[in-house]
Amino acid sequence: MPALARQLRGLGGCLHPIRLDGHRTEHRLDTSSGEIGAVLHRLNSSDLPAGSLLVRCNNRRATRCTACAEVYRRDTFQLITAGLRGGKGTPEQVSSHPRVFATFTAPGFGPVHNRPNGRPSCRCGTNHPADDPALGTPLNPSTYDYEAAVLWNAHAGMLWRRFSIYLRREIAKRAGLTQRDFRHVARVSFAKVAEYQRRGAVHFHAVIRLDGPDGDTTPPPAWATAELLTDAIQAAARAARVSGPVVDGRAHRFAFGRQLDVRTIRGSDFTGGSELTDRAVAAYIAKYATKGAETATGTLDRPLRFVAELAQLDLTDHARRMIRTCWTLGTRKDLAELRLRAWAHMLGFRGHFSTKTRHYSTTLGTLRHARAEWRRLQAIPEGQSEETTYVLAHWAYAGTGLNAIEEWLTSTLTPTPGTEGEQTHG
Repeated sequence: MPALARQLRGLGGCLHPIRLDGHRTEHRLDTSSGEIGAVLHRLNSSDLPAGSLLVRCNNRRATRCTACAEVYRRDTFQLITAGLRGGKGTPEQVSSHPRVFATFTAPGFGPVHNRPNGRPSCRCGTNHPADDPALGTPLNPSTYDYEAAVLWNAHAGMLWRRFSIYLRREIAKRAGLTQRDFRHVARVSFAKVAEYQRRGAVHFHAVIRLDGPDGDTTPPPAWATAELLTDAIQAAARAARVSGPVVDGRAHRFAFGRQLDVRTIRGSDFTGGSELTDRAVAAYIAKYATKGAETATGTLDRPLRFVAELAQLDLTDHARRMIRTCWTLGTRKDLAELRLRAWAHMLGFRGHFSTKTRHYSTTLGTLRHARAEWRRLQAIPEGQSEETTYVLAHWAYAGTGLNAIEEWLTSTLTPTPGTEGEQTHG
């Protein structure tokens, strides 16, 4: 039992690890002749307490694996923070570049239950509490435009790409530059995350920054200000359009909703004032990086194989209608490229939840590699160097998850979420 506990503790609380069967052998390497010598260490999966090598699942969804999602959240926090105030290979001078936090919403597809600002109650006459499951559901499901809602989600990623093109044009126009000249004096960097509203429509939160021509390593030109960037974002968001499919004679065309919020990020002070700070933005974006449609809308966190599965699932009526609409539209050959059935559990959205430009900051892959490298170096015995070691390994997939005893033991070893600070551990 102690040996099994030590193996499970290395998973950091992951309850759905990947099980691997195989072996790993370390040999002494003669650096002068290149000959492989005696065995220094041998690891065989059958000799491990769990009978297999256990590797974290690394699922970003909090509903699937709380422990791995927490690591993903912290890594996203570090990635966003690095692009706001430097660090992790990003120069600290980026903190002086113009940057804003923008939220892009979806258009309306029909009235829904909500908690309106400026009105005493919802249109239905009810004062909904914050946790009311009716929030976000249509006032009249029979007239709600489920077709457009699903197709909006399917085209949201394309609309963002169109917006990013228009944004560069709008900035160049305000600076009195051609698009060709703009590339040589400034660059737009951003990091964004997708979030589901309660009605099941995707919207985007983005940190958008103006840099010099070489990205984070060069200062922006003198004309680059947060006010100019804000004005350009608003103009580009209004102009961005994506033509959708024609379904039964009805042409679809998609644009962002009228609710566009763009706020300047003022600094890294943690005074708790009303100004939007680096830390507040990073924490907000990181929070939504681990959530999907299942959190906001009450839908699924994994793909469907058959639509008949819906009858056995505990879903909201609104989510069920959205999924069925995806499934129905997915039968059309002219919509095959949207792969609506494969993404029905995501209510049609098939884009990446978290994306960034190359020069915004570090990458999640770099952070993961640094953590894995640190762990590998810690495992090298004292007096032994990696230059004098030759490793032979072979691993094969053997399954996923823990048995009942392993689950119980893992739950007793898992630290309480939130007891550690906002950091990425080695």
